[in-house]
Amino acid sequence: MTTVTLETSTAAASSRGPRGLVWTMLRLHRSALWFWVMLVAVAAGALLWAYGPGADAAWAEFRKMGCDSGQPNLGCDFTGPAAMRLDTVVAVGAGLLALTPLLTAAWAGAALIGRELENGTAQLAWTQSVSPARWLAAKVAVPAALLVSGTLLLTLLHRMLWSADGPLRLAMSSRQWDDSTTFVANGTLATAYALLGLAVGVLAGVLQRRALPALGTAVVGLMVLLSALAELRPQLWPVETLVTKNEYPEYIGAVVGEGALTSTGARISDPVCVDDTKCLAAHDIVGFYRDFHPSSHFWPLQLMETGIVLAVAVLAVLIAFRLLKRRTGAAV
Repeated sequence: MTTVTLETSTAAASSRGPRGLVWTMLRLHRSALWFWVMLVAVAAGALLWAYGPGADAAWAEFRKMGCDSGQPNLGCDFTGPAAMRLDTVVAVGAGLLALTPLLTAAWAGAALIGRELENGTAQLAWTQSVSPARWLAAKVAVPAALLVSGTLLLTLLHRMLWSADGPLRLAMSSRQWDDSTTFVANGTLATAYALLGLAVGVLAGVLQRRALPALGTAVVGLMVLLSALAELRPQLWPVETLVTKNEYPEYIGAVVGEGALTSTGARISDPVCVDDTKCLAAHDIVGFYRDFHPSSHFWPLQLMETGIVLAVAVLAVLIAFRLLKRRTGAAV
């Protein structure tokens, strides 16, 4: 009878949820888990509101202003309250997604790794038949799974909104595809950057072994990487070029570079001659050029940058494992 009761209770206990490192992590960092759930819920709610009631109200306001008549109307040069609310709510939803990497890096460096190494919790776990390698693997894998699921959900919602409100964006000249926040939120980069934030935070935590220094190192390091990648982005795919004789070509995409052309085909900076023929002749200017990325370059740029970001994230995690092995010896 005792055996049956023991087996039953053990089976019931094992069916109630995950055990081991995963269960311990979820319990230890439940505040961070709830924060992430709430952040995803707020961002998802904002995007869903913009997709439905927000877009409907903006369209109704647009028609009420007479902007859909096809006739010139100076009042249509300015957006109304409904359109401003729509843009604000979309900015909140996409902005929370863009903020995720920094929040993740700060949390991973300080609470996930740095604090546990500082107060001895990690060392205690290593004495309970949990190797440092398994400990660190769990610290990376569990948050990574939660980050991927949340960011993918928000990315799909943002793309659903983007696909639906194209005519509205065109009518109100808002939210271009190459805007940094929109570009990241509209594809695979949102998830890749979240994982990069986690990797940088983990590396900072293993490197510093203290919560506050790890937090600062993770945030600063990630910001440097984000700035460098943003500068690199336009160079990740060949640009297209438009050339005209008398004035600059029209804006039809994300401009990368522009200037004047001489009779030899050399590119020079624009001397701002405007319509002064003598000035143009003096500088031997025969035309103007504009390098740009059309909207068709979205996915090539997106996937190239995603590959680089994931490669950097993997490298950061590998360095963290190597550093932990060096500090703990053969126990890894």
